[in-house]
Amino acid sequence: MICQVCGAMNELDRELCRKCQSKLLVVSGTTETYDETPPDDDAVSLDEHLLERVSVLEEVVKRSAETLRILLDAANRQERNDFVAQTGLLALKDLLEKKGLVGEEEMVDLWETRVDHHMAVLEKRERFLERKERMLGGYGGPRRERFRALLSDAETALYALEPDRAVKILEEAFRLDRTNAELAFFLGETYFNEGESERAAAMLRRVLAKEPRHFEALVYAGVLESDAGRPERALELLKTAVAAKPDAFLPYFAVGALLALSGQLPKADAYLKQALAVEENAQAYSLLGVIAYERGRLSEAIDALQKAVRLDPDDEEALYQLGLCYLDRGWTQKAAQKFRAALELNPNRIEYQEATKLLLPSGARALPKVSGEAGRLARRGEAAARRDPHKALALYRRALAHDPENPTLLISLALLCSATGRTAEAVATTRRILSRQPGEMVAAAAYTTQLEALKAEGKYREGSRVAEEMLGAVRSNYARSIAYFERATALAETGEDLDAALELADLALKLSPKEMRHFPLAAKGWVHYKRREYDRAVECLRRATEMDETPTGLTHLGLACLAAGDTRSARQAFGRAKRKGVRTTVRGGLEAKMLDQIRRHLQLTEKLANRRGPSLR
Repeated sequence: MICQVCGAMNELDRELCRKCQSKLLVVSGTTETYDETPPDDDAVSLDEHLLERVSVLEEVVKRSAETLRILLDAANRQERNDFVAQTGLLALKDLLEKKGLVGEEEMVDLWETRVDHHMAVLEKRERFLERKERMLGGYGGPRRERFRALLSDAETALYALEPDRAVKILEEAFRLDRTNAELAFFLGETYFNEGESERAAAMLRRVLAKEPRHFEALVYAGVLESDAGRPERALELLKTAVAAKPDAFLPYFAVGALLALSGQLPKADAYLKQALAVEENAQAYSLLGVIAYERGRLSEAIDALQKAVRLDPDDEEALYQLGLCYLDRGWTQKAAQKFRAALELNPNRIEYQEATKLLLPSGARALPKVSGEAGRLARRGEAAARRDPHKALALYRRALAHDPENPTLLISLALLCSATGRTAEAVATTRRILSRQPGEMVAAAAYTTQLEALKAEGKYREGSRVAEEMLGAVRSNYARSIAYFERATALAETGEDLDAALELADLALKLSPKEMRHFPLAAKGWVHYKRREYDRAVECLRRATEMDETPTGLTHLGLACLAAGDTRSARQAFGRAKRKGVRTTVRGGLEAKMLDQIRRHLQLTEKLANRRGPSLR
């Protein structure tokens, strides 16, 4: 007997299906035309047949309702268990805090860091499980059972939240079959996300040798070729990706971004418009707006950037660029509104290269040396920090695996965490350094990094408290000047005591060495701006930018000039900020957006493809 629900074969005397437990029905009949002659007394009437079918449906609904009730009870039990567990953890935290063994903020920061790490591992595990069967199906070697066992071991390692061990196991599995395209791609993608460009490129070349139209491999390989300074090869790969999947957003977006990076703005414009015809996307509109602005098409730029901001109101880059467009149109109030909105989203966005100048007056030489393999990786990370902070972050993590307690590496890691929005990890890393009670130079660098991270996140009250703590821990004038101007900035942003903020900024200015005076000067200028003393604000901020230009300082100067009614000087300040290359240049903005968009979009298309069934290739 065949089940009418799942199609499984069952014995003739069974009432319920052995596989899906649905009630089995005996349905019989012929293909002859329906005979309307009255049935005899023994025949089953149509009404009785329908009644039986209704009874079966009632049984199915009843069983479904019972299953839902069981699931609801299980969910309620899980909720109660989670509540009890959370209460126990809070009680343990309170007890440890009373005994002075742990601080609440430190625990929360570490907790958030661990959660981020675990979520990244879970995402990697999900991608592995989606491809595991395809890896096994593509195996062509003689030791199939060994290969299957290694895949299972890698899965176990991922469930145990040990991604490094899982990758080593998969590398061993790959040695059994170096033509396995699915496994090679998974390893290549992993290396790409961890900043190991050379290993990623080698794996992706193996994938493309086996499957020349592998969509994701083509996109990743194109990005790596661009990063290696081979734009022609990058465009060739990405255009192949367009041909392999002409209805996809990502290859058009990537080709458009790369063409813009190489200065081919008209062609880039055409490809980005094709990408937007496939899918409306905030990042693509933002890039299109930047390109239109560079080409002098102000109306097109404003239209594209307005769409980008509508789709993503938190896009600081689009808001800033839109402010520039409004300023060129002479709409000063609307321009100031957009610049202030960008600053409110990220009030003092940390800029890695500038923040490293703030650490110590003698520079990195005052910090412990980094040598060996850790030093080699750190130098690569430093070189990549401006262009691709995510790649630099991965390189510093690898360096720390070789020298885990080196404060120079930890401070660089914390700065990069803050630059990429991982403030909790940045703060936890600096506290890890301070918990070892280091010497004053290292402590000053750790406190400075922590203060910059908190300021970049807009946590001014917490930053003010840390600055007070720093004043109690350091003795040098330079370190104390940092604490003073950080407190001044925090008070200015909260608006709680602007008189005290001005006094602190003056103290910082007196104690700061000559080569670093632009930091307290910029803080003092921002305090004057908050006090609505715009002429004094312009004077201080202009002196600060004359000593050392930063995009944030120039943006503050532009806002002060606008408030003082000097539109021409404001435009010059914003233009110089644009040319600095961090916020709004074509190359800096496009490259960062392209890499971020490609990483996120590739993972999304992979998940959708696995849910729908057909391959992306």
